Amino acid sequence: MITSQLKSKIDKLWEEFWTGGITNPLTVIEQVTFLMYARLLDMNETTDEKRAARTKQSFNSRFTEDQQHLRWQNLIHVESADQLFLVVRDELFPYFKQTASSDSLFGEFMKDAQFMLQKPSLLVKAVSMINELPLDKSDTKGDLYEYLLSKLTTAGINGQFRTPRHIIRAIVDLMDPSATDRICDPACGTAGFLSTVYEFMLEKYSSEDGTIQETTVDDKGVESKQTIYTGDLLTPHRKHIDTDMFHGFDFDATMLRIAAMNLVMHGVAEPDIHYQDTLSQRFSEKFPNEAKEGFDLILANPPFKGSLDDEDVAPELLRTVKTKKTELLFTALILRMLKIGGRAAVIVPDGVLFGSSKAHQQLREELIENNQLEGIISLPSGVFKPYAGVSTAIMLFTKGGTTERVWFYDLQADGFSLDDKRTELKGENSNDLPDAISKWKQYRKLVESNATANKINKAFGDKQQQAFVVDKKDIVSNKYDLSINRYKEVVYTEEVFESPKVILKKLKALENDILKDLNELEAML
Repeated sequence: MITSQLKSKIDKLWEEFWTGGITNPLTVIEQVTFLMYARLLDMNETTDEKRAARTKQSFNSRFTEDQQHLRWQNLIHVESADQLFLVVRDELFPYFKQTASSDSLFGEFMKDAQFMLQKPSLLVKAVSMINELPLDKSDTKGDLYEYLLSKLTTAGINGQFRTPRHIIRAIVDLMDPSATDRICDPACGTAGFLSTVYEFMLEKYSSEDGTIQETTVDDKGVESKQTIYTGDLLTPHRKHIDTDMFHGFDFDATMLRIAAMNLVMHGVAEPDIHYQDTLSQRFSEKFPNEAKEGFDLILANPPFKGSLDDEDVAPELLRTVKTKKTELLFTALILRMLKIGGRAAVIVPDGVLFGSSKAHQQLREELIENNQLEGIISLPSGVFKPYAGVSTAIMLFTKGGTTERVWFYDLQADGFSLDDKRTELKGENSNDLPDAISKWKQYRKLVESNATANKINKAFGDKQQQAFVVDKKDIVSNKYDLSINRYKEVVYTEEVFESPKVILKKLKALENDILKDLNELEAML
């Protein structure tokens, strides 16, 4: 949990960049990421030095003897703003690019790192503020970076935009990942899904002794309580979590730098993050173990907008669904990337559910006939405002088998207003997400216990409710249409109106009363 003091520091840092002439939120976050990376490098170097001193064993230093002045502990003591500016611009950033040839996590993303700050005074303030941030506290730094990312309000040119944090958390709760899963987001952006999975893991795998209640006091003397989850039960799985649990791909180098930093800040030592267009045929060539049957769980909100060149798309995807539409291709890609029995939760535009083209129907048929399409959660159209007003849904499916029925949920409220402001709402009926998660778990419990169709229909057969099931045969007879309005039954209440004669009589009486009042008023003049 991030305190109000830390939020204030981030806000002030953001304001300094703004007044310093850097107004693009993505650029601000990228430049802050570079400086945080410089500090983390030095922190890791110091940790290794102390360990080496204790164990009397050598280690591979990140800095040569001639590069010691590039360490954060030395940068913060450079007295002249102009000198600091020259060192960072002419030596530190070239050093970042030099790491591009190494095997380091950030090497792949640092080869095109650019120093965008133009004023030495802004750099001094940024270095000073970043030096005050608690990057040494694992329970805080993930929230800190997430708060920084919450200021990212710019949609990408390829249709990618930040998925609301509460929607991501709800999806992770629905899928309930385990410590042995191998998890991927093939269009990871800033790694919102992956970092939220890690937070979920810490909560799920914290014992009673490993769950700490802490009280903090802000600068105004206001107390607030927070729960810190240590994830102490994850210890047997630590190597898997640090090196092989989290995998992300994207073709935006800036996003990847931020994604890698986001996961590192949350506590994942070596997340597997790569620059790659996962829809291209080169994906299978470069990452054969990931491109086909490589994952237990995939969570994604892939780009909706645009179409691709046929020649660039992997032929195997086109055999599944012949199209140029990215939302269809990504769904086919995710099916290919899952292991048999692997699960996925994917946000798709509503057009995927009811589109009448051959490609749309082909994909839905593949999901239902050759896999287990388990659930469709219809989201309100304002969820992604102010980026877009498109109606979307969450598709939940498992690779392999066949579909017997599909569980639907009509989510009408997500806890925020559905306009561009997205103001948080309170009160009854303001948030359906907890109910959706509860109903899904209830349904999954029935399925996993091999409940009869009658028992499932007794619990979810009423199509007038928000949560209900639809049999496969009904979906097939509707050309695999998966739009919730196709199956939900709406009860209309009959309105009874007075007869026109009665209404006219009342209007005349009202008119007479008005005329009487006007006559009385005229007599007074």
